Amino acid sequence: MDKQHRVITNEYIRGLTDGEGTFTFHRGFKLKSGEKPKIPAFVISMHERDIELLKKVKNHLGLKSNINTFGPYNYDNYQRGKKAIFAVRDFGSIKNKIVPLFYKKLIGYKAVQFENWVLNFEVDPLVSKKYGLISRLYKAGYWDHKVNYIHKELFE
Repeated sequence: MDKQHRVITNEYIRGLTDGEGTFTFHRGFKLKSGEKPKIPAFVISMHERDIELLKKVKNHLGLKSNINTFGPYNYDNYQRGKKAIFAVRDFGSIKNKIVPLFYKKLIGYKAVQFENWVLNFEVDPLVSKKYGLISRLYKAGYWDHKVNYIHKELFE
């Protein structure tokens, strides 16, 4: 099997995320109050030459999120190429795909980043209250019992 047609695995996605991904918050449109809400986002950003890899990740996870390209950039007098960015922001995908995929599966700083991201859903007043459910499920250990089913049925 040639390198372009290899099958993506959950472990590969976790490793790719450890190096190229982030658990972050995007800013929404300004509300009447003047505040900009925070929208939880899982993002993998790579050079555009790897857009096919991002498509494989998206398809493996069964997600509908778009992959966007940006750039090229000239920053600090250094020319950077175009970027391909895969971002997942919708509640259902984060709750049912992203959190189960990474729940207790990361180590090092990325594990800390992931846990802080999920726990922030409930305490940050600029994050929609519906995301607090994910934080409460996380703290209650909801995916301790679900994770094996989810990985077998949805991902493998």
